[in-house]
Parts: sequence; structure tokens; C-alpha cells
Amino acid sequence: METTVTDEKQLERETVKKVTWRLLPFLMLCYLFAFIDRGNIGMAALQMNQDIGLSSKMFGFAGSLFFIAYFIFEVPSNLALQRFGARKWLARIMITWGLISASTALVQGPHSLYFVRFILGAAEAGFFPGVVLYLTYWIPSAYRARIVALFMVAIPAASFIASPFSALLLQMDGVGGMRGWHWLFIIEGLPTVLLGIVCLFFLTDRPEQAIWLTTRQREWLTRTMAAETAARTAKAHVPLWKLFSNPHVWGMALVCSCASAAGSVLNVWQPQLLKSFGLGVMQIGLINSIPYAVACVLMVWWGRHSDRTRERRWHTAIPLLLIGAGMGLASAVHTLAPVVVLLSLVLIGAYSFKGPFWAMATGWLATGSAAAGLAGINAVSNLIGGGLMVNVYGWVKEATGSYSLALLPMVLMSLVSVTILLVLSSKSRAQAVAMKEAT
Repeated sequence: METTVTDEKQLERETVKKVTWRLLPFLMLCYLFAFIDRGNIGMAALQMNQDIGLSSKMFGFAGSLFFIAYFIFEVPSNLALQRFGARKWLARIMITWGLISASTALVQGPHSLYFVRFILGAAEAGFFPGVVLYLTYWIPSAYRARIVALFMVAIPAASFIASPFSALLLQMDGVGGMRGWHWLFIIEGLPTVLLGIVCLFFLTDRPEQAIWLTTRQREWLTRTMAAETAARTAKAHVPLWKLFSNPHVWGMALVCSCASAAGSVLNVWQPQLLKSFGLGVMQIGLINSIPYAVACVLMVWWGRHSDRTRERRWHTAIPLLLIGAGMGLASAVHTLAPVVVLLSLVLIGAYSFKGPFWAMATGWLATGSAAAGLAGINAVSNLIGGGLMVNVYGWVKEATGSYSLALLPMVLMSLVSVTILLVLSSKSRAQAVAMKEAT
């Protein structure tokens, strides 16, 4: 009996390790380019804004249009992934967003930039929740926070890599008769198209189709994931038409909005905040990468710690508090070094939040509601965190003339998000206890 249990554990470890190494590096690379392509407007703005006549308000509005389109198309995109399969749908997303991102080099003024940013959001919609949903087909729940955290390392890694690289591309100013920001969009957009083509041949839709697993591994994974699916299905299923009238889903979306706002606002505005200290383009590129490098390491450790302790509530709440504290203190500091340290704390919070939160969210949703639920949570959080707060930052900056004071609205957002999270998790615990007692 003991030998059987040991063999089963060994099979579990080997299978999860093999699945992780097969899927995760490629998905991380794809997500890395997703965030390079959505966030490179921040570095491009150092040249582009003056060239095409953008004010702070106009730039904030252009940045927010990506998230508005993302909100509109996210749920339909995730439902399409369920219907057509991850391999085909993720490839479609990547090929279209790569082409559109590269075409940003063609914009001539504010209105053409507005149009391109909107259709970029529409093209990319569904990628992140689609991958999270895809991972629920492959990764057992006990491993999910660390795997999601590893996958989402691509977000801070994108800015860590892209900031100095984008600064170098801006130095190509005049090459071929084009500005540096033209080259930035072209060179950073086209690799995504190639990755989309690779996706068609590399990904496998479901474990039972994985010929790259041994028969025993494939059977164990198929059986394990089917059991988890059945357990989630046993929860109260929320029909699609009722999903967005469910306060629980809206609550999760509002909680996620705080981390989304912190990441989106700094991704778009941080290069200009650093420029306000009198830095050159290469200095901005290098210093802008520092907070993301620190966040890369700590978000993985935090996700692993959440899995090891099997605790999600406080592993999600503490990063939200860190965001609020970092934003509040950064708004009151006026020298470069402390600001960089505090922005690092904000980004540590924004990205460490993600692994535990999404592991908790996938556990709260019934299987039939997972695709729409995950997409809905992510879409609303992107609309509020990106669509609204990127604009709010621009409005406050234009009204006050201060990049630092524009951080203050997110302090309040942090406190509201923590309060909602604690209320939701208490209700979820009470429901779980009631269901256990009923059985």
C-alpha cells in the first residue's frame, strides 16, 4: 500500500514537471511579447507625443482605449477559445495583435493612434484569461498559484527587458528616414506574429491528446483533471446571463482592479515620471527596468509560499496593502532614489497579488462558468484599472502638474479592494463550511 502511494506521488511529480516544462516556457514567451506590445507606448511616448501632438490627457486617453476594447471583447474571445480550442484561438490572437502593434508605426496624429490602440485591445482580448483557463485543463489545483505566478513573471519581465531595449531602439532615430519610435513598434511587434504561427504546431488542446506524455502520465493527468472538473461542477453553476449580476463576480473584479491599475498606470506613465527627474532616454530605460526585476523574483516566491501554506486570502490582501502604501509614500517624495524604491514596492504588490488571486478565483467559480467568469473578472479589472485609472492619472497630472500626486487616487483604491476581498473570502469560507456540514 505504501509503495503504491509512493509510486502515485512520484507519477504526479513527474507528470506535473513534464507538463510545466512543456507548456510554461512557451506561454511565458508569448505573454512577454503581449506586454511588450501593449506597454511599449510608454517608452515610445518620450519621442512620439511631441511628434504627433499629444497632451497628457490625450496620451492617457490613447492608453486607456486599449483596455476599453479589451473589456468589450474579452468574454466573447474566451468563449471562442472554449469552442475552437486554445491552439487555434491563441494563435489567432497573437498573429493579429502582432500585426496591429507593428502598424502603430504608421500613426500620423492623435486620432489614428486612438484607432490603433482600440483595435490592439480588441485583438489581444482573451489572451490572459484564455491561458489561465487553459492551465486549468493541465495543472492540478495544488500547483496552480505557483504556476500562474511563474506564467505571470512575463509581465514584469516584459518591462525589465523591453525598457532598456526600447531605449536602444529609440536611438535608431533617422535610420531609413524613420523616427526611433517607428522602429520600436515594428521591431517589437513582428516577433509576436512568428510566435502565433509556432503556436499552431506546438500547443495541445487537452491532456488526452498529449502524445508527448507517457501513457501512464496521460492517464493520470486526464483522471486527475476530470475529478477536479467534477468537483467544480458540483458547485452552484452560474448561468452566463446571470454571471454579471452576481455580486461575487463583481467583487472579485473590483479586487483585481487595484493590481491592474497599479501595473497598467506605471507601465504607461512610469517612463514620463522618471523623465521628470531630468533623466536621458537610456537612463530612463535602465532605471525603469529596476522595479520590474525585483518584482519578477518576489512574485514567484510569493506564489510558491501561497501553495505551500495552502493560504490564499492574506497572500492576496497583503500585496494590495503594499500597493497602497507604496503609492501613498511615492506621492510625497521628491527625490529619485526613494521614488524608485517605492515604485518597486508597488510593482512587487501588483504582481505578487496575481498568483494567489487567480488560484483563488479559479477555485471559486463553477466549471461551466469558469471561461466567462475568468474573462469577465479580467475584463472589468482591465477596464477600471487600465481604461479608467490610466485616464485619471493623466487628468490629475494635467491639473496639478505633478506626476507624483497623480498616484494618490490609487491609495484609496487599494483600501477599498482589501475591504472587498476580506468580505468575499469570509462569505466564501462560510459557504464552504455550510456545504460540508450539509454533506
